[in-house]
Amino acid sequence: MVMVFWEWLDMAVRWLHVIAGIAWIGSSFYFIALDLSLRKREGLPEGAGGEAWQVHGGGFYNMVKYMVAPARMPDQLTWFKWEAYTTWLSGVALLVLVYYLQAELYMIDAAVMALAPWTAVAISVGGLALGWVVYDLLCKSPLGRNDTVLALVGFVFLVAISYGFTLVFSGRGVYMQMGALIGTMMVANVFVIIIPNQRKVVADLIAGKQPDPKLGAQAKQRSLHNNYLTLPVIFVMISNHYPLAFASKWNWLILAIVLVMGALIRHFFNTKHKGGKEPWWTWGAAALGLTAIVWLSAQPATPVEEAKVPQGYEMAEVENVVLSRCSMCHAAEPLWEGITVAPKGVLLETPAQIRAHARAIEMQVVRSHAMPPGNITEIEAEERQLLAAWLAAGAPAW
Repeated sequence: MVMVFWEWLDMAVRWLHVIAGIAWIGSSFYFIALDLSLRKREGLPEGAGGEAWQVHGGGFYNMVKYMVAPARMPDQLTWFKWEAYTTWLSGVALLVLVYYLQAELYMIDAAVMALAPWTAVAISVGGLALGWVVYDLLCKSPLGRNDTVLALVGFVFLVAISYGFTLVFSGRGVYMQMGALIGTMMVANVFVIIIPNQRKVVADLIAGKQPDPKLGAQAKQRSLHNNYLTLPVIFVMISNHYPLAFASKWNWLILAIVLVMGALIRHFFNTKHKGGKEPWWTWGAAALGLTAIVWLSAQPATPVEEAKVPQGYEMAEVENVVLSRCSMCHAAEPLWEGITVAPKGVLLETPAQIRAHARAIEMQVVRSHAMPPGNITEIEAEERQLLAAWLAAGAPAW
């Protein structure tokens, strides 16, 4: 009963995380599009930078943006913050439930670095805090005066820290950590910069003072960063289902390409919303990036040509590898503590079941090293090579 409770708690928190993420991303995309579509005209209220007319749900909307603030405080004001906070809080809950409480399974790979679970968790938490501090300092430094230069430096920072994490965590752990870091940076932008700056503007209005224009400019810069980071962080969120991304030896480079692809796609839509000439070249560049990712992930982690397998090996030897390294989880009655049903319903207890899942074995064990998670069962390189040779031969039953 306890395990059933934890399973449904995981599901409930994950569902909340997705719902909150949709609300946050949706509002972020909407307001960026609105901001870029504003047009100036004569007769706008004092302090207004532009307006936009929109139609939706059978009605027309007239949206007016004040570059700093209106002349007086409105009677009703909607704050957009809880979507971001709920996304982060539910994400942290998932981080604890799935990764921190099962660090030895999902974060640690002894072949990368033999860590105690508490050490891995400490490094993860410290990495999140340090990542935000470095990013915030970059934004507040002289680099922050030039958005392009700041973006390039920020990109190099994210790529460098992702590579650094590959020297500490498992592939799955690296992507989890980067997703958590980018998400933390985005939410901290809201919590530390955007909302406090807006509160200062509101306080000045109530006090009858002229708000500082720099507050709005700073908040807009962080909001733009969040906009360009949204697509990459969504990729990281779903990458857990794609071992060719997170478990590839080039996972850090794949993530770097995804960061560029996400920025290019957002640039297209931002330019389109602004009313400029659509930069269709961004889609071509994104397609090239995807092609590069496919090529990188096609380089198998266990090359078949290097396979050192005994002459005349049979299905029984393949079966022995799978039974000894995989079937403690992928069984009708899993033996691994905390796992009550075989992951994704995949059973690997008989030769027929093993052959039926040959493609999954190739993706998870040969082309990537996603399985066993963190190499928890200590599968050896020669055993992976044996599976690679068997698969290359067409997964015969003999």
